[in-house]
Amino acid sequence: MTPDRTTVFVAHTANISGAEKMLLSLVSEALRGPGGVTVVCPVGALSEALPDAAVHVAIPELGLGGEQGVARIGAAARMAARWVSAARTLRAVTRRPATHTVVNSLFALPAARLARPPHGVAWLVHDAIAAGRQRAVASASRGAVRRAVACTSAAAAPVRDLGIEVEIVPYGVPWPVEDFAAPTHSPPVVGMLALLTPWKGHLVLLDAVAKLDVMVELAGGSFSGDQAYVDELHTRAARPDLAGRVRFLGHVDPDSALRRWDVVVSASVLPEAGPLSVLEAMSHGVPVVATDHGGPTEFLARGEGVLVPPGDAAALADALRRVLGDDAARADMGARARDTVATRHDISVTLPRLLTELTA
Repeated sequence: MTPDRTTVFVAHTANISGAEKMLLSLVSEALRGPGGVTVVCPVGALSEALPDAAVHVAIPELGLGGEQGVARIGAAARMAARWVSAARTLRAVTRRPATHTVVNSLFALPAARLARPPHGVAWLVHDAIAAGRQRAVASASRGAVRRAVACTSAAAAPVRDLGIEVEIVPYGVPWPVEDFAAPTHSPPVVGMLALLTPWKGHLVLLDAVAKLDVMVELAGGSFSGDQAYVDELHTRAARPDLAGRVRFLGHVDPDSALRRWDVVVSASVLPEAGPLSVLEAMSHGVPVVATDHGGPTEFLARGEGVLVPPGDAAALADALRRVLGDDAARADMGARARDTVATRHDISVTLPRLLTELTA
């Protein structure tokens, strides 16, 4: 590194979810070394959470909505205008020769493509690209991508299919941490740590636990565009088979929630690259039941948890019944999970390597 080096991180949203949590960790890691750090992102929760030493440069929100038909055409035109606006801003902050540009999200790639940073960009792949819109955006933007870094093989494979070089560096979480293993509560508590957005599969979980004697806690906020889904979740939770058994916690400290939970569910109906919520639960020895695609398939491949088909409420219910009914099996899963985190997902090891790969 040279003293005048600047690392520019680019994010498409002001909201904070797993991808943005990883970005914040990378920013802090980069600030430990020589050179400056600039974060190009919309104004909001993410910019407010940045360390004081990081420079923030504002751009518009760059995410794609769920509009259909004519509305989608108008939304696409507005999105293109925001990409052009963001590209002008990005071009101004990446023109120095010693600048390394790291794009933290798929939907910021088109702005980077238009900005044409002198050394191209490194893409931190947080998405297991599956949807057509995702593939279209990635394909149109690949000319700007110098290299990509993914956290799992599931995230890397579709990027390689686009002809982009990909390095795999596992995500990490703090280690060592307290073991939360304990006998099952009465009634047991099933938890889910995820934004209240449709593809996370909350409705599948609620259908699964409707006939189980458990409490359910949903921890996570929501985007304004998902209010209809949030209302649907509250309506489902109020039906007689679940009434009084579902708590919506909003944004909470993950550790405070995990300490109360007997099992964590990751019920995403679309593949996730590497959900941090699963790794956080594993680090504390809390058993995980997750859908069998994307990152969780790799995280839980050695008996660290239970995998079920995506969207299958009956299979999820059966898995929860088995896990909650066997304290010895829960303890064994928790021990295996903690060992996996210690050997593969210690953030003090993974984070420096991740930053090195992105800025090489």
